[in-house]
Amino acid sequence: MNVFARYSPFIQDYIYRSGWTSLRGVQNAAGEAIFGTDDNVLLTASTASGKTEAAFFPILTLLDEEPSLTVGVLYIAPLKALINDQFGRLDELCEEAGIRVTRWHGDASQSRKRKLLRQPSGILQITPESLESLLINKHAEITALFGDLRFIVIDEVHSLLRGDRGMQTFCLIERLCRMAGCRPRRVGLSATIGNPEAAGKFLAAGSGRNTVIPKFDGGKEVWRLSMEHFYNTGAQAGEEATLPSVAKPSETLGSDKLEETLGSVSPFDPALYYIFEHTRGKKCLIFTNSREECESVCQQLRQYCEVKHEPDRFLIHHGNLSASYRESAEQEMKDDDSLMSICATATLELGIDVGRLERAFHIDAPFTVSGFLQRMGRTGRRGDPSEMWFVMREEHAEARTMLPETLPWYLLQGIVLVQLYVEDRFVEPPRTDRLPFSLLYHQTMSTLASCGEMTPAELASRVLPLSCFHRITQEDYRVLLRHLLENDHIVRTENGGLIVGLTGERIVNNYKFYAVFQENVEYTVRTGSEQLGTIVKPPPVGEKVAIAGRVWAVDEVDHQRREVWCTLVKGRIPAYFGDCAGDIHTRILERMYGVLAEDNVYPYLKSHAVARLAEARDAFGKSGMAHHPLINLGGQMWALFPWLGSYAFLALERFLKIRCGKRLGIKGLSPSRPYFMQFTMKVGEEEFYRILAEEASVPFDPLELVYPKENPVFEKYDEYVPEELVRKSFALGVLDVEGMRRRVLGWGPRNALV
Repeated sequence: MNVFARYSPFIQDYIYRSGWTSLRGVQNAAGEAIFGTDDNVLLTASTASGKTEAAFFPILTLLDEEPSLTVGVLYIAPLKALINDQFGRLDELCEEAGIRVTRWHGDASQSRKRKLLRQPSGILQITPESLESLLINKHAEITALFGDLRFIVIDEVHSLLRGDRGMQTFCLIERLCRMAGCRPRRVGLSATIGNPEAAGKFLAAGSGRNTVIPKFDGGKEVWRLSMEHFYNTGAQAGEEATLPSVAKPSETLGSDKLEETLGSVSPFDPALYYIFEHTRGKKCLIFTNSREECESVCQQLRQYCEVKHEPDRFLIHHGNLSASYRESAEQEMKDDDSLMSICATATLELGIDVGRLERAFHIDAPFTVSGFLQRMGRTGRRGDPSEMWFVMREEHAEARTMLPETLPWYLLQGIVLVQLYVEDRFVEPPRTDRLPFSLLYHQTMSTLASCGEMTPAELASRVLPLSCFHRITQEDYRVLLRHLLENDHIVRTENGGLIVGLTGERIVNNYKFYAVFQENVEYTVRTGSEQLGTIVKPPPVGEKVAIAGRVWAVDEVDHQRREVWCTLVKGRIPAYFGDCAGDIHTRILERMYGVLAEDNVYPYLKSHAVARLAEARDAFGKSGMAHHPLINLGGQMWALFPWLGSYAFLALERFLKIRCGKRLGIKGLSPSRPYFMQFTMKVGEEEFYRILAEEASVPFDPLELVYPKENPVFEKYDEYVPEELVRKSFALGVLDVEGMRRRVLGWGPRNALV
């Protein structure tokens, strides 16, 4: 097919104006799939490969040839900032053809929303939470809005494959199509899909269509990659231990008088100074794993600017900052002449355009291969290779520190994220085997709030067939409904129908109901007329708070309005927003074992990282970890290295305590998830393996791994779910009991891995 010739004239004109001389592989492949089939389409290609245009050029051509009577294309994205970024590109593209593009989220124009409700047409861009709100509050208008919906485009679809938010999104798509009586095709876009076939099934669930995954030559991936290791103080790996307490600067660190020059910055951090020096004169992204660390890093980098009498060249971007701060940072970064660098969390991991970035830094390792690839892909646009500099930080081990804590876990994890993709093209697969009772509660209440009174059978027929609830039984649902009736979340009418009760109304009518991800109670931080962002736990008046990359003294805390008023002061303090780490896949831990066991040289490691890895491999070999997952630390103290991902590791913890604890005589089990656990026990190594194998060989109910009085609230709405269902969801949908069991049965005195 000549895809370019098939495009509408206004698309062809846009391509000519853009100066393109030919279509990219992804654009030809997408055109053939969308024009030539009636199936769903999953487009997987590297960041900045032109996926958005590849999908929309043929979609808009079809919409131009046969205009829809309602909204024709629903574009769902995980971030408002991504919608805002894509809006400008789509609006320019569609203007000539008279196809309207409307944004629908909390910060979008109300007048444009009202115009869309009066005259539904064109493209609607929306977040999952705003779509939830739309189904609840505009139920009567759903058919008029979407009755002739042709396509649903889901951007960054990989971000929706492993959690409740993704399942919520696909529930909403199924509910919308049923309510509107439409059967649109789904188009998923992603740069980081590890198992396209599994993702294609996930994308198609409930659509009644197959998924086409176009194959094309995306060109050779070229990366510029480096990884360096730093101790926070003292000698660096590979250097003499007699060096002074402030690390002797290597050639990359600059002046020999660092300690004197930066004496007012305490403590001096060689890793951050390394970043400071290598961002000068460049436009860079500096990724951290938490908002707290993001604030701390930005503060210290700005202090280096102050001490060295340089202009401030660091911006900050994370989810607790106000929209004005985030958007200002994005706009400044889009300026091609800007040489600013921006400290960020996952808010800039997805496809927001912040201009031509020359280099990305990552402090410590991300948790997933997917996250690494997304962050790596933020650089290297416009023909240049992607460039990532990992900076791994670690404290020197104290003299009494035991073996497990002396290994450089972040360095190992960083190496593995690179190697798994380079060697096997591994990216974390979708999670489709969970029991999402929290989401079941949410969709039950949302459906009742949207549709009004229903009999229990009608309600069940609306909710249970949704694809993500395929593992939930009718009996489970009866248990949930009885519990909700007992607690006034729903009530039975005189006619025998069900409606939302008074307790349920207080939950459903709160704007935070639209989101299924966990949220902390947040306080807005203000100074004068300016909103700085939000924090979770405000300090008392007189204390200090770190936000927006600076330090502020707290003048007033209004708990009723959840507002904090403050004044700018000098200094540097830790920040806290309530972040937690993501889950780590078992393949990552297994490959970490492989990195320690092999003697491969990784060309991207810098000198300190090479030396630190050599030290770790030496300790690994001398300790016997290569052949023994269980290592004696002295006396009755042991360390276990199971090389399991987060949820299998958690299952093993409980298996040891609950199923094996008495026979082993285990006490004081202390986990460092998911790397190792330490404990004392009364038996020896061979008996340990024998007891675990015997217990794992006997069939047992995973519910036995839930403590007797435990109610393991794991998701946002678990607190409203019957305790028996929460326990079942945790045991059968969170804990990876089978993964744990396979590992235990493969152990023996000479086997560290299956």
